[in-house]
Amino acid sequence: MMKLFTRKPDFKVSEKGISSIESVMIDGVRQYLLIQAEDPSKPILLMIHGGPSMPVPGLSNRGKDYAMVTGTKELVKHFTLVFWDQRGTGKSYTKQTPKESMRLKQYISDANSITEYLLKRFNQPKLHLAGHSWGSVIALSLANQHPEKFHSYTAFSQITSWVENDKLCYQWLLKRAKETENQKALKELTEVGEPPYLTGYKQWSLMRKWLLKYNSMFYNAGDKGSTTFAKCTAIMLTSPDYSLMDVYHSLISGFKLAYTDEMIADLNHFNFFRDVPKLDIPITFIHGEKETHVFGELVQKYYEQLEAPQKKLFWSKKSSHAFHVDDAKENEQILINELAKLTN
Repeated sequence: MMKLFTRKPDFKVSEKGISSIESVMIDGVRQYLLIQAEDPSKPILLMIHGGPSMPVPGLSNRGKDYAMVTGTKELVKHFTLVFWDQRGTGKSYTKQTPKESMRLKQYISDANSITEYLLKRFNQPKLHLAGHSWGSVIALSLANQHPEKFHSYTAFSQITSWVENDKLCYQWLLKRAKETENQKALKELTEVGEPPYLTGYKQWSLMRKWLLKYNSMFYNAGDKGSTTFAKCTAIMLTSPDYSLMDVYHSLISGFKLAYTDEMIADLNHFNFFRDVPKLDIPITFIHGEKETHVFGELVQKYYEQLEAPQKKLFWSKKSSHAFHVDDAKENEQILINELAKLTN
């Protein structure tokens, strides 16, 4: 394994627990899981990362407390915590992954196969599900299709409609470009026009370029706990379980593999206001108060309209899309406290 440096672990699971990387063959593609628990009889918590192709939390998080959306040091004492590198990224990347398989429907199917594997592996009837950003699209779809397999669903930075959120991102970018007198940004954004972007990757990616340049995913709270793209990437770079090629496959190869015209069409056509007006399991929303990447007004609206046996919404005060370290620790406690009430 080619590596420049590795970090010291923030915590270690004791010998009586489990800290293992396991693989599952799903539709011809081997996919990898990180399982951490002090007591493997504890309820399973499966977390689905964002992206596509941003596998944090993922396999690179072994022994790392901060995992972009939550802490993990305490979670492993209360749950059998599972992170999954999705097909086409991180440890699960392989050149043999068919490009035509990179579709929303396949990701949902993969997540269902992972769920069935874990329930059988740990002999449990249900598990707790969580998803962040793109992972929330997979997770909410899966929870809606198979509610009988889940105690609950926790939505970090829930995307409700990619198109409607893109429209808000577009208006935010125009405002920022005007504030910063960025003529190039204004010209390019005006030329590409308002979403939806339906003609392919070139059109779709232009707004993403400016979102990245204006740091839409990150909020600077003026302290060391504020997160950045570099800090999130460092989780992978310093992981003892990731090679430099795994990092490359996450940020470059996997990105190129995932964003096909067909995938972009998938992203443009789901709408949970229409598709999932009702959920048959308890749901908890956790959203950054400073969010400028997946806008909170859509989450608030969806939360108010959604029918569910129980629903709660928590706001993280110092966070945009990637969560501040302090908020991540608060989120960890929310998970511990709320999911304990929902295990049945």
